[in-house]
Amino acid sequence: MPLYKTIQPNSQTTVKIWKITESYEDLIRPLDLKTNSLERVSGMKSELHQRGFLSVRHLLRDFGYTDQDLYYDDKGKPHLKDGKYISITHSFTFSGVIISDHEVGIDIEKQRDKIAIIARKFVDYEFHYVSETDEDYIKKLTVIWGIKESLYKLFATPGMLFREHFLVIPFMLEDKETVAWIDYQNKKYRYNTHFLEFEGFTCAFVTT
Repeated sequence: MPLYKTIQPNSQTTVKIWKITESYEDLIRPLDLKTNSLERVSGMKSELHQRGFLSVRHLLRDFGYTDQDLYYDDKGKPHLKDGKYISITHSFTFSGVIISDHEVGIDIEKQRDKIAIIARKFVDYEFHYVSETDEDYIKKLTVIWGIKESLYKLFATPGMLFREHFLVIPFMLEDKETVAWIDYQNKKYRYNTHFLEFEGFTCAFVTT
């Protein structure tokens, strides 16, 4: 099983990352999927998405859960039946799951130049410390996007906007952590954030 990395940012939280190298057939064979999960995965048009979906179920197994332990609310946010908090991500050949006693969010993104084209759609305050002239501009943008995507998954509130409501405190790539804020409807929420890079990808996750 290609469990790629396990991270424990604190005693209540564990992150597991999977490198997807197996075929669809090899991934689905050992799994016991619910009927609606089977329908979802068989209805996916991209085999890459199918393999991402199935690799997440393998990560669940590594945590000691099954597909039956996972359900989604009407906002599409995943939950575990035992009450622990979970967040899920997959991107191309990597997937990740974070499970904690507290609310969490996770995102994996491939580092791609085209993120610079949409930067002004999700970056505002952060332009005070991130510039197009930076050698690591693309990598820093990817961290900011990953953190904000993780915050969005954690908060799961329709109407929230990355540019207006999420703020990432200045960081250096070697820091591997920073602080982020949600400023929404006259309330402010503070989160600890972590990030790492591997094989041209960035993983970011947020904890309370």
